[in-house]
Amino acid sequence: MKQSPLIHAIRLIPGEDVKQSLQNFVAAHNIHAGWVITCAGSLTEYNIRFANQGEGSKGNGYFEMISLTGTLSVAGSHVHISVSDSTGKTIGGHLMDGCKVYTTAEIIIGESSHLLFTREKDGTTPWKELQIKHR
Repeated sequence: MKQSPLIHAIRLIPGEDVKQSLQNFVAAHNIHAGWVITCAGSLTEYNIRFANQGEGSKGNGYFEMISLTGTLSVAGSHVHISVSDSTGKTIGGHLMDGCKVYTTAEIIIGESSHLLFTREKDGTTPWKELQIKHR
């Protein structure tokens, strides 16, 4: 029998760190195969690592969270974020610690009970990449 995904909804409050809060939620709910479905919210600080860069790029001000997407697992997560400033200029990249909520972050998370996400080196890149297994 095919199982429907479990859906979680969380709301982060002012000052919370988006990445740390996601990691804490995944650990507390023992999520082995999850993904971000959608998010709406705002930030006062961002820390985003752009493509092929070693360090994150930081900014302070008021930013809308335009998107949050990625895979979540107690074995390792990979999440990207896009934010826009007061002029609508939008940037995005790898979510890093230091993305602080301004007013809210409303995040919907899906979870599969029949999949297992791990992160392992598989020879395709120098990094630990997503490996999808069936339970």
